[in-house]
Amino acid sequence: MENLLYLFTMIAIEIVILILFIVLRKQKNGQIKKIFLNLLLFMFVWTLCLILQILLQKTTLDPLVFEMFASFGAQALPFMFLLLSLSFAKTKLSFSYKYLFLLIIPVTSTIIIFTNDVHHLFYEVYSIYLNETITGSYAIVHILYTYSIFAIALGILLRYSVKNAGFFSKQSLLIVLGASIPIVVNILGTFNIIPMTVYVTPICFAFTIFFFALAIFKFKFLSLTPIAMQRIVDRMSDSFMVISEDGIITDFNDTFLKTFHLHSDEVRNVNFVDFINKQDLEGLNKNFVKPILEKSKATEEIILVKREMKILDHYFNIEASGIFSKGAFLGTLILLKDVTQHMRDMQTIQNNQNMLMERERLASLGQLIGGIAHNLKTPIMSISGAAEGLTDLTIEYEKSIGDPEVTAQDHHEIAHDMKDWIEKIRSYTEYMSDVITAVKGQAVTMSDEQAVSFTLDELVKHVNILMRHELKNALVDLNIQMKAEPDTILKGNINSLVQVINNMISNAIQAYNGEAGHEINLILELSGKNIIISVQDFANGLPDSVAAKLFKEMITTKGKNGTGLGLFMSYSTIRAHFNGNVTFETEKGKGTIFHISLPV
Repeated sequence: MENLLYLFTMIAIEIVILILFIVLRKQKNGQIKKIFLNLLLFMFVWTLCLILQILLQKTTLDPLVFEMFASFGAQALPFMFLLLSLSFAKTKLSFSYKYLFLLIIPVTSTIIIFTNDVHHLFYEVYSIYLNETITGSYAIVHILYTYSIFAIALGILLRYSVKNAGFFSKQSLLIVLGASIPIVVNILGTFNIIPMTVYVTPICFAFTIFFFALAIFKFKFLSLTPIAMQRIVDRMSDSFMVISEDGIITDFNDTFLKTFHLHSDEVRNVNFVDFINKQDLEGLNKNFVKPILEKSKATEEIILVKREMKILDHYFNIEASGIFSKGAFLGTLILLKDVTQHMRDMQTIQNNQNMLMERERLASLGQLIGGIAHNLKTPIMSISGAAEGLTDLTIEYEKSIGDPEVTAQDHHEIAHDMKDWIEKIRSYTEYMSDVITAVKGQAVTMSDEQAVSFTLDELVKHVNILMRHELKNALVDLNIQMKAEPDTILKGNINSLVQVINNMISNAIQAYNGEAGHEINLILELSGKNIIISVQDFANGLPDSVAAKLFKEMITTKGKNGTGLGLFMSYSTIRAHFNGNVTFETEKGKGTIFHISLPV
């Protein structure tokens, strides 16, 4: 009996070595090959230790010592089988730390076997004969883990084998046969139907690996081509169905099932019209699809429905094309091109554009507020000085009461000085009120549709107040040329128009590249039934590449310091909010002039 066990164990290790040699000679160095090599290596360690146990069993060495070292290979085999099956199923397995948790029990089992003499958790009594072995309380944990992992790995391999090659294919039969050997033998040994030793399991697994190797290398069981193709079809973002000539659904992809929350049994071999009626899919009804199916029978051209159709919570464009073989109609392919993400992206772009415009407006407002803070500082200091002057005059007047030397003329002079200070304070407060009103108006959002009336004079006043600081810092003069009546009335949001004009003036200032002593013209004139507001600089003009795209897209000449939103937003504002237009003229070396045309 011992000689027979030794013979079979030697055959097992020779099988492992042979397969290892064959696999190493394979030129393709893929992930599955690497995993299979590791599996063979652990199998070799397990079998070699058991051979040594047989050879040295009559020595004084404890047989459990060999079991300890054999555990290095035996404990890792289920994990490697699982990695092999996952790599096959996923085409290429990506490492994840969650896989390390699967090693907790194998590592724990190895440690417990090595320390078994201390606690006897794995074996209370160890023997090479299973009917004489008494396992400890931990052994059940190890056995459950081992067979659970092996069963999961086997299930994955079988599932993808049947899916890609069919249940009765040579590949599937080989894997079923290989997996059945250790399962059947261990069941027979467990129920004492056959005498069983610790050597039987690795011998069975050696034959399992042999059958797996045949499936892999002889019949290309793990060939990635059909698997990858199936995975590509199932991972398509578009759903498809194949409708046979007699209107039966014969094929579909996983995307279709997931999109419509269906199970394959609800779709396969079901009449297409019955399926539509039963599912009650909005937008996809028999009145819509029947003409498409009929048309597909007469032409091999793609029939495209060029409109977004909402079905459940998705948007689709529908394509249908006839499937022909040598002129004979076989069926219809219906492709539901999912444009949901496109619709969402368009909405996101719109939202982002509005956000960018608002951000640009706020950036301009921040710049204006900096200038306003500077402009308010002067009148505030002047009012403070006037208050001190009035205080001194009040003290002087109080002391003069009852003084015989103070004449009536002196009282008049004191009163006159007080009136002068009060008048100065009034003018300063009026200026501050105008500034605050202008700034408050600029804080209104661009979407504010308040249609109010304002005069050209009010418009110029707002522009002058808000741009004074920036013009002063740049040492650039703004020449206002009022060629229309100042009380000409315009309708719309004055704050939006002020921002557009200010943006153009800022661009004109920046066109001088920091050079001082230049001028900018702000011209307001009546032309027919339109008011033309022009902002003119005398810089270098716009490059041809910029001029060709101006107002058509967000483009800037300021490099990383510009967004291109200013003029783009200005053009949009004038068109949308004032029903006007913006044009420009530019000439290299002479400057640029922008014209804002507004209906009166």
